[in-house]
Amino acid sequence: MTTRALPMKVPAPGLPPRVRIHEVGARDGLQNEKGIVPTEVKAEFIRRLAVAGLTTIEATSFVHPKWVPQLADAEALFPLLGEIADVGDVSLPVLVPNERGLDRALALGARSIAVFGSATETFAARNLNRTVDESLAMFEPVVARAKAEKAQVRGYLSMCFGDPWEGAVPVAQVVGVAKALMNLGCDELSLGDTIGVATPGHVSALLTALNEASVPTESIGVHFHDTYGQALSNTLAALQHGVSTVDASAGGLGGCPYAKSATGNLATEDLVWMLDGLGIETGVDLDELTATSVWMAGHLGRPSPSRTVRALTPPSSAPSPSHKE
Repeated sequence: MTTRALPMKVPAPGLPPRVRIHEVGARDGLQNEKGIVPTEVKAEFIRRLAVAGLTTIEATSFVHPKWVPQLADAEALFPLLGEIADVGDVSLPVLVPNERGLDRALALGARSIAVFGSATETFAARNLNRTVDESLAMFEPVVARAKAEKAQVRGYLSMCFGDPWEGAVPVAQVVGVAKALMNLGCDELSLGDTIGVATPGHVSALLTALNEASVPTESIGVHFHDTYGQALSNTLAALQHGVSTVDASAGGLGGCPYAKSATGNLATEDLVWMLDGLGIETGVDLDELTATSVWMAGHLGRPSPSRTVRALTPPSSAPSPSHKE
């Protein structure tokens, strides 16, 4: 356990007492790497994240390797993760694009899956090669079958706050697609700020509109990118609304291969530092998590972009920028 005295805990009123962090570094983070991370390194990364106290760790994607070659080893990786069950009650969600991907995931014993939709037509065309309505039609049998197999289903919705091709995305448009996605039977909805353009007022307005459309706050998670340095302030706005599920990526890994203006995800360490200071429970050991991100940064051959990782890491422990994987 950590022995740090900081940050000092100063709770703020109206916030949830506990937040579940949906860790996406091993999937959303590594899929955006130019190089291929060895399967054994991925498995060890996930194991270390579990040891650090993270209980929801998105493991991989069953998208066709042609589209995401960085995660082409899903069939080899997932069987290596069985020992993680010994760490505690850990969920290992996987991304599936269609029924073929679902077949592959279920055959390996996956019990939590996610589908990936878009609030805008341009991103749906570029990411899914379909219109928004066609993508929802594709997801319908996937969600139905997953639920019949007693699997948990998460619906990701990208471009909720802005699109690099279409610009501002009307709140009503996002709510319409979000409601349709939830009506398929998803247990949870993750609102994606794919290019990191959201601001706190926008976050509050969208959450309020979703509630008014009968999407309950307890079913909503938030997924912020830090392109303009707004990820933590947007997260706080969501917490003030009552959201208690937050996506984050260890070390700030990730972006989006189909939206080049998307930079890294909210760093899990930065999130935990803020939540610790607010007295909000996460179950995460920040020192253990930081050590894990430093270890992975060494394999990737560059320092972590997380400010918290850098602040807590002695200069002698940081990976050399000249190291190449």
